[in-house]
Amino acid sequence: METPPDQNHRRQGWMGAMRSNFFTGLVIIAPIGLTAWLIWSVVGWIDARVWAIVPDSYQPDRYIQTLFDIQLSDQYDIRGFGLIVFLVFTFVVGWLGKGFVGRSLLRWAEGLVRRMPVVRTIYSGVKQIAETVFNQKNNSFDRACLIEYPRKGIWVIGFVATTARGEVAAHAPDDDKLVSVFVPTTPNPTSGFLLFVPGQDIKELQMSVEDAAKLIISAGLVYPEDKAPSSA
Repeated sequence: METPPDQNHRRQGWMGAMRSNFFTGLVIIAPIGLTAWLIWSVVGWIDARVWAIVPDSYQPDRYIQTLFDIQLSDQYDIRGFGLIVFLVFTFVVGWLGKGFVGRSLLRWAEGLVRRMPVVRTIYSGVKQIAETVFNQKNNSFDRACLIEYPRKGIWVIGFVATTARGEVAAHAPDDDKLVSVFVPTTPNPTSGFLLFVPGQDIKELQMSVEDAAKLIISAGLVYPEDKAPSSA
């Protein structure tokens, strides 16, 4: 016996509504859940590294046991305490580093590091990267751009780093300056390629770095709302 067309239509309409509601729920839950999971994981990672070097007598669970006179398990995870300790410690180190005594100790410690063949190379590279990334007056990676890569006619999104200096700049054409551009990969933008591109071949974009990163991570699916390509 065949199902009447109107009943079949109602069934498809009901299933379509259920499917639509399900995907709408995913769109709402997925960003919130992934963001919460990422924050929770990062805070837990920092906590694990901080409390690993803190003596047992100073662990937060010991203070809770003493304060409330309760018995906890051997290792009670209080998420976020390690992050607070890390932030306070970093602030204190920065405050001390600006003083005369702190600068003197830092110069003395760096002098010791420079006498160590392998350690001085690692320290020097990490220090230069940290100074470039965290320098508040630095404007690196604050501009998104388009460049032709890996050949003419194919365009990729990159982030303008700095103007080339030193030996790299010395080999640049006399009529143009080389600019270092980081071209991230999709969907993992933490890896990529460092390219030295003539300034005249760089087309800077109006979109923000955040919007450009979303476009890269989403493999071209998420455009800035006011610059989304019109559908044909």
